[in-house]
Amino acid sequence: MIVLYLALLASGVGLFVLSYVAPFRVAALLRTRYPQHWQVIANAAQGRLSGFRVWASMQQVLRSPALPALGDAAINRWRLVWRYSQWLGWLCWLAALAMRLWVH
Repeated sequence: MIVLYLALLASGVGLFVLSYVAPFRVAALLRTRYPQHWQVIANAAQGRLSGFRVWASMQQVLRSPALPALGDAAINRWRLVWRYSQWLGWLCWLAALAMRLWVH
């Protein structure tokens, strides 16, 4: 029982880390494969992009319908990871919390 509890907690942390890493991975793919589209994002930020600015601008880009229109399988895969990993992370943590309340 404790192994399942710890596995749920670790899975939740891993999924939250994936949801944080996914925008940076999409940004890297856009920079290399679609530099003209990346320039639109980079120019909108006015100046050098810090890590937070890349993350914040990619949040908007990931919500837009523009990325699926590119038809790139790797970008779409990372977009799906970004979209669902947060929800699955919360689900793991809530399941761990429910287990803790149920056992005690």
